[in-house]
Amino acid sequence: MKRNILITGGAGFIGSHVVRLFVNKYPDYRIVNLDKLTYAGNLANLKDIEDKPNYEFVRADIVDIDEMRRIMREYQIDGVIHLAAESHVDRSIKDPFTFARTNVMGTLSLLQAAREYWESLPKKFDGKRFYHISTDEVYGALELTAPEGIESPFTTTASSAEHHHAYGEEFFVETTKYNPHSPYSASKASSDHFVRAYHDTYGMPAIVTNCSNNYGPYQFPEKLIPLFINNIRHRKPLPVYGKGENVRDWLFVEDHARAIDLIFHEGKDAETYNIGGFNEWKNIDIIRVIIRTVDRLLGNPEGYSDELITYVTDRAGHDLRYAIDSRKLQRELGWEPSLQFEEGIERTVRWYLDNQEWMDNITSGDYERYYDEMYKNR
Repeated sequence: MKRNILITGGAGFIGSHVVRLFVNKYPDYRIVNLDKLTYAGNLANLKDIEDKPNYEFVRADIVDIDEMRRIMREYQIDGVIHLAAESHVDRSIKDPFTFARTNVMGTLSLLQAAREYWESLPKKFDGKRFYHISTDEVYGALELTAPEGIESPFTTTASSAEHHHAYGEEFFVETTKYNPHSPYSASKASSDHFVRAYHDTYGMPAIVTNCSNNYGPYQFPEKLIPLFINNIRHRKPLPVYGKGENVRDWLFVEDHARAIDLIFHEGKDAETYNIGGFNEWKNIDIIRVIIRTVDRLLGNPEGYSDELITYVTDRAGHDLRYAIDSRKLQRELGWEPSLQFEEGIERTVRWYLDNQEWMDNITSGDYERYYDEMYKNR
């Protein structure tokens, strides 16, 4: 094989899209998918490529440094794309220790195992790369200003690109000071610092990217878009934090996977790249878009599911606005999002409605019991 690439968290939402892209695009690469198969990991996400000759799956915990050392040596890994992480803010508020363990100590274990293996080779770090995927949440929050000229994105004909500047003139750039506000974002910020420290201290060839909210097929249904699609289907409440005024920048997951591919191959060591969709929406507006799209595709009358909206107590430390500036990535590597949000959300809603077996298997927990039984003696 031309290269041996380790992708951690490859059975998860973003990771499965990255694994699929690399396996299909690079038949001369061996792609090793490492995943612990926690609740958020599901090999059903990769059914279409599981028999490809250049794909291998390994179940392991990234915190287990001895196992990481073994995998690095056995598969002669020369590139790591590190996506494995605990990522749900609500879970981090309830259980911050799990997030520190996986996101901080797991990243440190991977860094150390990669460093030791690569330093043992004749050419050491030559041709090697450690690519760490992070989040825009490490930057904290931005000021939210009242939209000018756009009452609400879903009631106008303005494009998603125009909405990007509707909620403020300030954006996260690669040099924005870190200011995490949740245990999740604090754990990711710490892991980012370790990656950069390994470059500065040991010369580790490393890259960090910070991305905005992803959406698309195979996302675990604790996250807003798949949760609400499923709740509308089952006529369950749609819980909205506070007044739904929080603003997020949304990125279609396949566009993120394309960016990861480009940055892994052409990005510069020690650089940071922000990946965003230029696509800001208030939560309440995106919820209304989801309702309208699901109702239409299910044949319900317009407004049929509006009554399901249920306002709940706001999340502790809930950042008001995130907005990524991706112009560095556009300028230096030529990447930009391929989809307007309206097209992306249509594709996403259709996928979840067309894959009810996948969704039901997730919500029932059957997939977790299956993997526990499969791997219990391994």
